Amino acid sequence: MGKRYERIDGRIRTFIEEQPVFFTATAPLAADGHVNLSPKGRAGTLVVIDELTLAYLDFGGSGAETIAHLRENGRITLMWCAFTGPPKVLRVHGRGEPVFRDDPRWGEYIRLFADADGPGARAIIVIHAERIGDACGFAVPFMDYREERTQHAEHFGRKSDEEFAAYCEKKDHVGVSLDGLPALPLPLPARAD
Repeated sequence: MGKRYERIDGRIRTFIEEQPVFFTATAPLAADGHVNLSPKGRAGTLVVIDELTLAYLDFGGSGAETIAHLRENGRITLMWCAFTGPPKVLRVHGRGEPVFRDDPRWGEYIRLFADADGPGARAIIVIHAERIGDACGFAVPFMDYREERTQHAEHFGRKSDEEFAAYCEKKDHVGVSLDGLPALPLPLPARAD
């Protein structure tokens, strides 16, 4: 049976920090808009800032649906599944905001990500938790984690900041979402750090 938590501390924080993958879900306000669900998982790209705040790095390589939805309405859910150990599914429902590269807070947040930072970082998503709860996870299969995939970091690691900005401008659904909502500011702002 599921349980609600007032904050992200102790076992909950440890559980989040130990999982190699998490999922984000957002949606626009329009009833016929596209719901977005994304896997995330490069090591070091998610941090628990305090008992009610998390942040993760948003990288290039895909559309910008999450950013667009957060700019429109701020709603976001993060989910982790225990693929090893005791069964558990944990969700953090909250309000999120993208912090773009030219935001004065960028330098403060980007330092939290140490070695995970790179030229492919286009925003930092900051989430303020409003509801934290778990569920049994009995139907989640056991899965063995093998290793990090390196292709994403290697691909964007070969690009200069100017080349990355040009890449973002050419890619579909980066400046606007599938539903026409404003997403990543283009041209991509230079980094404020």
